[in-house]
Amino acid sequence: MKWLNRISLIALCTVAFVILLYGIWLICRAFLFDQFVIPTDSMRPTLVPGDRVIVDKIIMGARIYKDFDFNSEGGELKCLRTRGTRRIKHNDIVVFNYPQHNWHISFVINNVFCKRCIALPGDTIWSDNGYYKNNNYEGVLGVEEEQRKLSSIEESSLPGELACAFPYNGHLKQTIKNLLPVYVPRKGDVVAVTPYMAAYYRMYLEWETGKSLSLDWDKNIVYGDGKPLKCHTFQHNYYFMAGDNVMDSNDSRNWGLVPEEYIVGVVTHISYSKDRRTDELISDRIYKDVTCEEDTENL
Repeated sequence: MKWLNRISLIALCTVAFVILLYGIWLICRAFLFDQFVIPTDSMRPTLVPGDRVIVDKIIMGARIYKDFDFNSEGGELKCLRTRGTRRIKHNDIVVFNYPQHNWHISFVINNVFCKRCIALPGDTIWSDNGYYKNNNYEGVLGVEEEQRKLSSIEESSLPGELACAFPYNGHLKQTIKNLLPVYVPRKGDVVAVTPYMAAYYRMYLEWETGKSLSLDWDKNIVYGDGKPLKCHTFQHNYYFMAGDNVMDSNDSRNWGLVPEEYIVGVVTHISYSKDRRTDELISDRIYKDVTCEEDTENL
């Protein structure tokens, strides 16, 4: 009987140890770091399909959900964020939840994108002949060589997916190659609401006010639930995210800005990568650092 008791004790300790390890793993994923697989070419050449990227949640602070009733069709994100070590910087590679579904800001927990941060709250971002420009940053945003490829294409020859850009409004005529200047809202900013302004920010204004907007271009008035909306104080910070592969990336140029709450964390390394055709490890991508070498902020 003693040996049976000893076996039972060993089995119990093993189960407890496994449960403890699993609990530690879950805590690490929730508060410290997580790993995601890159599925597309949108971040080439920096990241390629098959890369497993490590997302640091300590940098910006981890999200703590206040409501776990997640809707696969999209719902309201209710969360707090722990204190981080720093803010997001220009050129950080960021993993975030895709922010809009059916032209409304909504949260789907496992619908995540990985892009580079091109503009921070308070920046004005635009593109000039394919090259990103930012009034608060003088360095290169993204991968210059990829932008050079876009620059070399005549605007009249752009394929359909590049020939126009968000918000796809006839009053804001722009292409991916030549984006009009867009101010990226910062929490606390007070702005005048005009049809021109609301044409771009409509989703965010409707999300923050809870009102349905209509734009009267002839009278130069924006209505919220039928009443004039003359000004608005932004309640969230927003970011402009874009893929390094500017010719083949579904990003802020196509669907708009990312609210700060939707950011999961900052990509720091590739843990490992597998070739999609052979499923073999790619040796030169094991624990590869992908953080931006240029650390100077021009604020």
